[in-house]
Amino acid sequence: MNDNQPAVTVLKIDGMHCASCQAPIERALKEVPGVSTISVNLADREVYVDGTTGDAVLITAVAEAGYEAIINREGSFEEADKANRDHYRQLIRNTLLALLVGIPLMIFGFFESAIDSSWTPLRWFWLLTAVLTLGVLMLAGRHFFVGAWQAFKAHSATMDTLIALGTGMAWLYSTIVVGFPELVPEIARHVYFEAASIIIGLINLGQALEQKARSRTSQAIRRLLDLQEKMARVVRDGQEIDLPVQVVVAGDLLRVRPGEKIAVDGVVTEGETHIDESMLSGEPVPVRKTTGEEVSAGTLNKTGSILYCATRVGADTALARIIKMVRQAQNSKPPIGKLADVIAGVFVPAVMLIALAAALVWFNIGPEPQAVYALVTAVTVLIIACPCALGLATPMSVMVGVGKAAEAGVLIRNGEALQTASRLTTMVLDKTGTITAGRPEVVAVVAVGGQSESEVLRLAAGLEAGSEHPLARAVMDAAKNRELEIPKADNFKAVAGHGVRGKVNGHEVLLGNKKLVQGAGVTLDAGAAKIGQDMAEKAWTPMFLATDGQLSAILAVADPIKPDSVEAIRRLLSDGLKVVMLTGDNQRTANAVADQVGINEVRAEVLPDDKKNLVAELQHRGEQVGMVGDGINDAPALALANVGFAIGTGTDVAIESADVTLMRGSLHGVADAIAVSRATLRNIRQNLVGAFFYNAAGIPFAAGVLYPFIGVLLNPIIAGAAMAFSSVTVVTNANRLRLFEFGGSSS
Repeated sequence: MNDNQPAVTVLKIDGMHCASCQAPIERALKEVPGVSTISVNLADREVYVDGTTGDAVLITAVAEAGYEAIINREGSFEEADKANRDHYRQLIRNTLLALLVGIPLMIFGFFESAIDSSWTPLRWFWLLTAVLTLGVLMLAGRHFFVGAWQAFKAHSATMDTLIALGTGMAWLYSTIVVGFPELVPEIARHVYFEAASIIIGLINLGQALEQKARSRTSQAIRRLLDLQEKMARVVRDGQEIDLPVQVVVAGDLLRVRPGEKIAVDGVVTEGETHIDESMLSGEPVPVRKTTGEEVSAGTLNKTGSILYCATRVGADTALARIIKMVRQAQNSKPPIGKLADVIAGVFVPAVMLIALAAALVWFNIGPEPQAVYALVTAVTVLIIACPCALGLATPMSVMVGVGKAAEAGVLIRNGEALQTASRLTTMVLDKTGTITAGRPEVVAVVAVGGQSESEVLRLAAGLEAGSEHPLARAVMDAAKNRELEIPKADNFKAVAGHGVRGKVNGHEVLLGNKKLVQGAGVTLDAGAAKIGQDMAEKAWTPMFLATDGQLSAILAVADPIKPDSVEAIRRLLSDGLKVVMLTGDNQRTANAVADQVGINEVRAEVLPDDKKNLVAELQHRGEQVGMVGDGINDAPALALANVGFAIGTGTDVAIESADVTLMRGSLHGVADAIAVSRATLRNIRQNLVGAFFYNAAGIPFAAGVLYPFIGVLLNPIIAGAAMAFSSVTVVTNANRLRLFEFGGSSS
């Protein structure tokens, strides 16, 4: 990395298990000159560092905090996967080594565990066992002791500290009993080599299972990465050559055949095809692409062969931006997770004090053998209270939830938006481009003379061919969709605010509003006037076509409501949200659209500044407001809303201003975002409550609170198993979100 060039460096951290591990790493990196922001992905054990600092300096800073870091170049998942597989295999080897030593010792201890002061063969056996168990601690448990020592040097305490103290105390006490039995009362001459070994084995097993479960949480981002094409067929000097996609530059001409992926973003220059964009937008229907239309990297060419000109390559492609947005969101943390980090950050020192207090109580007022009871309670408290599950509760759920949303074409920018979306009470919808398609279409053609619908549409399209007005484009598209031959117009003239006129196929033709045709002396009978009025009441724009002074047709142009808007708005209402529609259109048009989609509250004739003011007004009433829009004039309202939803088919300004981007132009994405937000927050609460209850409830039992009542102490081995599998439980519960199903058309 160039030290003078701002960039994001991804560090893979070995040994970062929980929030108590995370804190010293963050502190160390924040002290490095040139570092601007730090984002920790505890679920993937990665740290994103934004700044101008060299890689070596960052690695050194992490090492001084007691951890080992390697550079994981953004997107180099092959190396990360290999490192994760190697780590998993190492954990399994550690598990087998520790359990193969510990389990036979535990079985043998049932029959013979007392230590004699004379050097009998049994005592020599236990001395050999001490050496063997030390080997287990140094091999299978080495990473715990190294992590604890590094944390000690960094003046902090982590999960490794608790494990190292617990197993180390068990081994040291047992070794003293074997080597110097006269120092220990005869009643207290018990060894705990098997406990130290089995605890190390069980914790390694728990981490291995956790590692296996973690790999499933990042499947969504990996599926996005799999969409990236590695090779591109570039046309240079008339020859088609296959090149790595990294060497493609903007302006290159590329060939794509049926069944191949689009390598980089671009614009079609030759050919026609249908492209499957579902992997980016969630929209299952292939989209027709012709000359002049944009194509996106990662999408699949279904039918025709096309040539296209590269416009955005590398990190600038839409797919690369999506991957970056998803990864940033997965690294972010909702407010609910920051409380868990605070608790976990002070939990380890508190546990060490509790373990010491429990040991002192048992040693001073406990029954014989006090030393044994003090040791057992201290070790059990240290082992059972490791806060790994608490630290993982939030990031694992966020990672899966954000990835699940991305699969449905919903890109959530950060954890705060994820949490806030679950609490929204009011949803403000811009009409044009959000509820409606955002482009006028001819929705009705009523021929009132002797000509057919096709003939009057041909005349209208021929006349409008010279106009740039949006309504003219709608008429042209309608004629093209019917595959009509469009004649040429002569003497074309646009009449500002009224319509157009000209000569088509030798006929004098007028097309426009009522004032245009009546001003030209064309008579509108009661029937024609009624048709025009009915169209207007449906929020359609009536256009009157006159040929040679006679009315020949009435065309209706409208911005049609999207096919799924009604169902999507019904979902929002059923979720308990109040829905408000705002538009710059007149009140009559606005009411007509609102009636069709089932919205009761409408704000019409709204100026761009009024949109922002409306959001502020609703917030002042105490509402949690979501705003959905797609235009530049929506950006201020999107930014002010508690959660801004940008239609991904809209402008880049709107997308950059929003908290959630909907990659397809469907309001179902809003309902999907709210649904996955609520499911993720519910999952986080389950994890937090379960993990905190486990840690809080386990400590009193480990300290021996049950002994005065039923004469039972919690075995350190049981504590080790419980601690090891608590993290697995949290990760497994987070992975349940992968089974979440969206409602509506996205399911």
